[in-house]
Amino acid sequence: MLRAGIVGLPNVGKSTLFNALTRTRKAEAANYPFCTIEPNVGVVTVPDSRLEPLAKIWRTSKIVPATIEFVDIAGLVRGASRGEGLGNKFLQHIREVDAIVEVVRCFESRDVVHVAGALDPVGDIETIKTELVLADLDTVGRSREKAEKAARGGDRDARTLLAVAEKLEKHLDSGKRALTLPLSPEEKEIARRLFLLTSTPMIFAANVAEGDLARADSLPRVAAVRHYAETHVGTEAVVVSAEIEAELAELADAEAAEYLAGIGVAESGVGTLIRAVYHLLGLRTFFTASEKEVRAWTFHEGETAPVVAGRIHTDFERGFIKAETVSYEDLVASGSTAGARERGLLRQEGRDYLVADGDVILFKFNV
Repeated sequence: MLRAGIVGLPNVGKSTLFNALTRTRKAEAANYPFCTIEPNVGVVTVPDSRLEPLAKIWRTSKIVPATIEFVDIAGLVRGASRGEGLGNKFLQHIREVDAIVEVVRCFESRDVVHVAGALDPVGDIETIKTELVLADLDTVGRSREKAEKAARGGDRDARTLLAVAEKLEKHLDSGKRALTLPLSPEEKEIARRLFLLTSTPMIFAANVAEGDLARADSLPRVAAVRHYAETHVGTEAVVVSAEIEAELAELADAEAAEYLAGIGVAESGVGTLIRAVYHLLGLRTFFTASEKEVRAWTFHEGETAPVVAGRIHTDFERGFIKAETVSYEDLVASGSTAGARERGLLRQEGRDYLVADGDVILFKFNV
């Protein structure tokens, strides 16, 4: 299962958000730096409005959503790349995740101290970026030195690595993240071997106060985070209120929806964040459905039908014959599989078929 790491400076709401995401109290949330030391891990279900209509078609009450894993990582401080605070642990834990959710504090509070003494969302982002870039420069520098020695001995792979390392070093030295450096597919594969912190896909979670959530789009601090995300990283910023999410996690779904409606918000920020991370990781969803259950399965965009079938069971991939497929939209519009078949919307797809998000599939196989 792929993992998304929640990072940020101390006291920005990481642990509170993690608890809301996982509907647990596994992570301690306290008003002092480093209340999280060892990372907390939780499995999170991916909200998907398509599951309920599918369950109605098959008249089943059993719904199994897709899941991803979130990790709450200790807060970072200036100097982490030199081991300050919990720097070494923090950096190692980031290397172990597939995507980063950077929580950025956009709320004022006299009760929650800010490690820098003043609220500056973009400045906070730059602090973390600087520490990760410095750590990556150290990694690239050591790799380049080894490659130089091997290249002098005639090692062709080392020469290729050296060329990529030099590009990365120059890019990082200018204060930019590795993921923003244009590289060819072959160069990206080489760079991947270095496990650079700033090469990890990321999004931002702008954490606002409870009273600001309904008007978050008009807040200058949120606008600044969104602008930074788009122009410096080519990613998005999702607005959340960890304070509200912690309260919603204690409520039933109907009560949570009523609460949100009461404060003028259409959807929980957590749901938006989970889906954003899911897509950031290149993950998509297909469905299997019967009278027993409706289940969402995760696959990577661009995977073929046999590979996707293997997500269910290796025998499905090994003995793949065909995939009886209909899109979610066509199935719902038809009212049933039989209806989709009558309208010519149920397709028989072969080994080369690239599965699309929302496909409802019945795999045929023989082993």
